[in-house]
Amino acid sequence: MMGSKKKVQLWKKAIVHFGLCFVVGIFTGFAPAGKASIFTSHVAASNKSQPVETLHQQAGSTPHASNVHSGLIAEAPVPTSSKESEQATFLEKEETESKLPARRLAIIVTPTSPKDPYQEFFLRRLANTIRLVPPPLLWIVVERESESDEASEVLRKTGIMYRHLVFNENFTDPEAELDHQRNVALWHIEEHRLSGIVHFAELSNVYDLGFFDEIRQIEVFGTWPMALLSANNKSVRIEGPVCDSSQVIGWHLKKMSNETDTRPPIHISSFGFNSSILWDPERWGRPSSSQQTSQNSIEFVKQVALEDETKLKGIPPENCSKIMLWRFDRPVSKPPSDQKTPDDKNV
Repeated sequence: MMGSKKKVQLWKKAIVHFGLCFVVGIFTGFAPAGKASIFTSHVAASNKSQPVETLHQQAGSTPHASNVHSGLIAEAPVPTSSKESEQATFLEKEETESKLPARRLAIIVTPTSPKDPYQEFFLRRLANTIRLVPPPLLWIVVERESESDEASEVLRKTGIMYRHLVFNENFTDPEAELDHQRNVALWHIEEHRLSGIVHFAELSNVYDLGFFDEIRQIEVFGTWPMALLSANNKSVRIEGPVCDSSQVIGWHLKKMSNETDTRPPIHISSFGFNSSILWDPERWGRPSSSQQTSQNSIEFVKQVALEDETKLKGIPPENCSKIMLWRFDRPVSKPPSDQKTPDDKNV
């Protein structure tokens, strides 16, 4: 009995020992395959999240992996950082802007009156146009001094670079008052030596925005056709130059009482000029010592503009054939029927 029990125990030990050896042999046989699998998965993960150089180093650890990925490594582009891309874009934009010609300052002069019941409306309307014009632009608004701050309040909210000038003189003639307002603006330009192109913009004017680009091309004097619209008479009248290219060769003349007015009817808003004529007297032959001339800058500008048509540049240069400025005929203070409205002033 004892002998049979010992044999059974020996068989059990042998079976257990054989089983352990078998299991160890199996794991030992699978060990190389598992190692390669781990390495391959690591390389694949590196291909997604790491740079190409890192993938190249890992693939070089085994000959097979290096052969498989050699084509990928050779053709893969080197990634460009976002900072370098932004810097290149900025430099390209800066170079493009540097090639663009610098814009001249547009100096827009507008006389207005606190007595005008529609002053706020027309100021806002004109401001909405001017604010669309590319800078640099300076808007000079002139009015008689009063207790009303309506104009100042409108101007402060426009976001436009402006100067609000006031005067104390009293006038019975509306046209004389408008000339004085324009002189106030011209004196300001002369005193501060503002360099740009001056244009007199009435409150009732309506513009094509391209107009302001055109007047910036003026070297000395410029003039352009202008459409005057009358709602009461249901009529449209054209005033201004007749041009051959940009050269003025004649004028649109209006007829009054069956007679032709031979004086060139240049409306005050239908011409512009280089402001240096005001503060550079030697260049333009202006007698700076003359007090009368100094006090009538607007008359001096009119005289110089009309004395020699060769100084005038027609705008736009395509034969002055495009209307870019319209003026609506509107009474400011209900003048008599045979009296001109204050802003219907020709040079």
